[in-house]
Amino acid sequence: MNIKKKQNIIISNPETKDFLADAFYPEKGGKLPLVIFVHGYKGYKDWGAWNLMAEKFAKAGFFFVKFNFSHNGTTVEDSHNFADLEAFGNNNYSKELSDLGAVIDYFIKDTQVDDQKVILIGHSRGGGISIIKTYEDERINGLITLAGVDTLERFPAGDALENWKEKGVYYVLNGRTKQEMPHYYQFYQDFEKDSNRFDVERAAEMAKAHVLIIHGTNDESVSVKNAEHLHILNPNSELFLVENVNHTFGAKEPWEENDLPESLNLVTEKCIDFIKEKM
Repeated sequence: MNIKKKQNIIISNPETKDFLADAFYPEKGGKLPLVIFVHGYKGYKDWGAWNLMAEKFAKAGFFFVKFNFSHNGTTVEDSHNFADLEAFGNNNYSKELSDLGAVIDYFIKDTQVDDQKVILIGHSRGGGISIIKTYEDERINGLITLAGVDTLERFPAGDALENWKEKGVYYVLNGRTKQEMPHYYQFYQDFEKDSNRFDVERAAEMAKAHVLIIHGTNDESVSVKNAEHLHILNPNSELFLVENVNHTFGAKEPWEENDLPESLNLVTEKCIDFIKEKM
């Protein structure tokens, strides 16, 4: 099957700023389910093996979209690197939810998209964002979390929080790029101002979509207990645990192989089967 790729499409969001998205889909005609991949913290659309995953979804008959959040640190000119640390520091959950809404608005109008079949796949923190968006947006019929978080309240606490407030910024080292990634205090203020909206547990309980929760049992970044908790909150969900697998399901950046890592391939096939069965 021939696959069409439209990469680095510019999405304009007046609430944030321009950002990039990719669409992968089969050349055959007809309306296709829209699958939108939502990256996580320190993630971006071109990381690791996400392109290979996109191709596999397209070959399975889906209109697959991945995108960079407007304030994830990449730029319209450079989608592969954290070239704008100032934007990264000014990111927050309100902006991410706004960007995700802009992506849905843009692609749901495509002539090859079935607007009755919209599925979000959120990785890591993107899982938490996807859960909230699914609760808020009735257009979304399917939700899949990959190593997803069960709370977005992931901030410094105690003295560290006071220190952050006093200094206005704290830094996290990116182990891969060796960059000191800033987080401005506005991030916490944005969360506090709208903490009910950002309640992942409540959104998970209330979400009306078909839900699949996938997690590796050896996840070093987000404990598998997050997945088990989300499954308890939404008993109609399906829980799929992958034994002895890490946070990125065997992928890394850069990914220089021609095939998906074994675990991510298994996960992708599980996602495809789930969507075909439920949609």
